Order: sequence, then C-alpha cells, then structure tokens
Amino acid sequence: MNRVQSSELAAFSRKFRFAGGRLRRLRLKTQGDGISLEVVLAARPAMANLGAQAKPIRIRLRMVGLEEYRFQKRLGMPAGRVTDVRFGYYNGVFFVNFDAWGLPPGESPGIHDYRASEVYAAGRDLYWEEVKKAV
Repeated sequence: MNRVQSSELAAFSRKFRFAGGRLRRLRLKTQGDGISLEVVLAARPAMANLGAQAKPIRIRLRMVGLEEYRFQKRLGMPAGRVTDVRFGYYNGVFFVNFDAWGLPPGESPGIHDYRASEVYAAGRDLYWEEVKKAV
C-alpha cells in the first residue's frame, strides 16, 4: 500500500473524485494495543482531459493507529452513498470525513468540523491502494 504523507494530502485528495461514490466495505480491526480502519470506496479518477469518461475504480484506504471515529446512520440518509470525502492533518493525526459539510467559500475545515461529522475517522497513519476487481 502507498503511504500518504501529510505534505501530499492536498495532491492525493485531488487525484480522485469521491463525490457521489459508494462505501463498499468498512472494517475495524484490533491489532495488538491499537485499532485500524479499512475502507473500500467506489470513486472515479480525476479527469485527464475533458473528452474522457472516467471509469469507476475501487480505492482501499487504511488508517492505522486509530485515535477516534464515528460511523452513524440516521433515518432518511442513503446507505453507502458518499457525499464527498475530505482529508485533513492536525497535530500529527490524519482526519478523513465521508460526508461533506457546508463551509462558506474560502473557509478551511478545522478539527471541530471533522468531529461534528456523522461519518469520520482520525488516525496516525494513512495508506491507500487501488483495488482490482476479481474477474
């Protein structure tokens, strides 16, 4: 798996179009004294040119050293649908939010915005890979 460095986070988030994707798998694992999170998302790669139609791909995100998380489904929310995915890095911890929030233009999210989300996780290390579909 590819490790995401904090300095690469902005470039990584532009690499894929997560909005409108689907949450395919969510798995929490206990490992020794810590917890890890593995998420498989259906998303689209960013378009290279305007005429190309991007085919959906699956991306596995693994967060190691989970510090906090919340996965809550409310009535009326579509199951498995991802509004958008946002990434942040604060105080040595990666934050991933799987439901978009409405921020005014030019405002950047803070830790409190991630913690107010109904679907988020925070951990020390973040890894990713593209998952090949079994034929």
